[in-house]
Amino acid sequence: MATDSWAQAVDEQEAAAESIGGLQIKDKPEENGTVANATNSSTAAGKSDADGETKTTDEDDKDDKAAQSLLNKLIRNNLVNTTNQVEVLQKDPNSPLYSVKSFEELRLKPQLLQGVYAMGFNRPSKIQETALPMMLAEPPQNLIAQSQSGTGKTAAFVLAMLSHVDPNNKYPQCLCVSPTYELALQTGKVIEQMGKYYPEVKLVYAIRGNKLQRGMKLQEQIVIGTPGTLLDWCSKFKFIDPKKVKVFVLDEADVMIATQGHQDQSIRIQRMLPKNCQMLLFSATFEETVWNFAQRIVPDPNIIKLKREEETLDTIKQYYVLCTSKEEKFQALCNIYGAITIAQAMIFCHTRRTAGWLAGELSREGHQVALLSGEMQVEQRAAVIERFRDGKEKVLVTTNVCARGIDVEQVSVVINFDLPVDKDGNPDNETYLHRIGRTGRFGKRGLAINMVDSKMSMNILNRIQEHFNKKIERLDTDDLDEIEKIAS
Repeated sequence: MATDSWAQAVDEQEAAAESIGGLQIKDKPEENGTVANATNSSTAAGKSDADGETKTTDEDDKDDKAAQSLLNKLIRNNLVNTTNQVEVLQKDPNSPLYSVKSFEELRLKPQLLQGVYAMGFNRPSKIQETALPMMLAEPPQNLIAQSQSGTGKTAAFVLAMLSHVDPNNKYPQCLCVSPTYELALQTGKVIEQMGKYYPEVKLVYAIRGNKLQRGMKLQEQIVIGTPGTLLDWCSKFKFIDPKKVKVFVLDEADVMIATQGHQDQSIRIQRMLPKNCQMLLFSATFEETVWNFAQRIVPDPNIIKLKREEETLDTIKQYYVLCTSKEEKFQALCNIYGAITIAQAMIFCHTRRTAGWLAGELSREGHQVALLSGEMQVEQRAAVIERFRDGKEKVLVTTNVCARGIDVEQVSVVINFDLPVDKDGNPDNETYLHRIGRTGRFGKRGLAINMVDSKMSMNILNRIQEHFNKKIERLDTDDLDEIEKIAS
């Protein structure tokens, strides 16, 4: 595994020189596809980006949205325990609003209920409580839903598709569009698991590189795939009769519109569908571009939003350390480690090169170090995070690839080896918040230490302080007793 190869590299003290091929999850030019078995999902390998170490700016290292979404799916085995409030805007405000507290209340087919429980869902998640009654209603209701990874939204729309299918009709009745090949396979795995006891319902993947004979008609009831292939199957090759489709799901809309061409392809598919087709759209974020896209795809929708809890700095003690160079910052880091006991720490660097150098130096000092950066394949990143989460490594050195969405309960200290700046050199306040938000989670106190090595970085730090209206104190020896209590 990737983690083992990294550990070996650390042992050989070659961390800085090691270069791991990158994964950019983007669809290749798509051919018409064919039936793909769910087992393919385990062998779906990413393609490497040969640029390697030539990419050294944080902008270059900015993680691809699709990769981040896939990473979240790979590392989350359980639903996120969220206390976020659900906000519902109904198409008809006079219609009664139903929510459910158990899957039995939905009156599912017994074989689907069996599949739900076999997947480990004991009761509906917050978004499922409200979304499922809407998605399973008769007549069908359209839905736009905002939800983060780990809230159970994939299981929700999969359950809706499986519920609406008539297994006696041997033609596609549900289309699910995913922005990438890998994300389509992940969703397909959920369909396979939930439909385990419903073998009459068949699934086909409309993904790149597979071929069907011209003139044939699909007999599978659920088709999941990427926009280009699905569009070809509906219009060019006519493997699917879009007029017979009952449910259309567009997943990861914010990722979808970030990929050139996918937005137009999705709209073209939607326009071929009958007016009574149920439209379901999901997105983790709702910037104006996503919202405009959603409104073009989904007519007369019900809308569900999760009111996100703001990450707060209230439980995080923040300090800075004055240095004059990269080497001095490393020495200060060693001094901190020598003075206090740290359970687990995440250290953020501005570039891959710095991260590789720092990981190598720390390993030479005897620390158990894991390295995470955007050039690694998503499966490699997931393996590294799992090892760190299991406590096999105590220090995780990373670029912004790990700045959001990854919860490790034991992280007590976050160190900004480099302060986060945007491409113009201004403070990146949002990234700062997400970075230090990796500590002080789950109601615990956290500690953030910022390394400052120039007048420019001191200016950046002052502007961050002003933005959050939160004083960041200079770290001195008198503070060690207090930070020891937080860090250990």
